[in-house]
Amino acid sequence: GQKMLESLGYRVLTADSPKEAIRLAGEQAAPIPLLITDVVMPGMSGRDLAQQLTAEGCVLKVLFMSGYTADIIANRGILDKDVNFLPKPFNRDQLALKVREILEKT
Repeated sequence: GQKMLESLGYRVLTADSPKEAIRLAGEQAAPIPLLITDVVMPGMSGRDLAQQLTAEGCVLKVLFMSGYTADIIANRGILDKDVNFLPKPFNRDQLALKVREILEKT
C-alpha cells in the first residue's frame, strides 16, 4: 500500500504497530488527513487505534482494510456498517479511488 500511495503523489507515514502509529501521529505538527489501518492487528484493533487517534485530534479520517469481507466484520460487531472499508486484496486503482473518495467527503 505504501508504494502504491507514494506513486500517486501522497506523503505516507508508516508504522509497524499501533503503538508506533500513536507515537508518529502525536509527533505531527498538523492532523493526519487519513489513517489507513488493518482491522485486525496484534496488540490493538484498528477500530481502537482509529478511535484513539481521532478523539485526540491526530487523525481526521480513517480507512479500514481487511481480508475479511465488510459483512463479516459488521456482523461480528468489529466495525460499524458505515465506515470506510477496503477489502483485501486490492489494486492501485481501487486504493486510489477509495482514498480520493474519502478525502473529498466533507
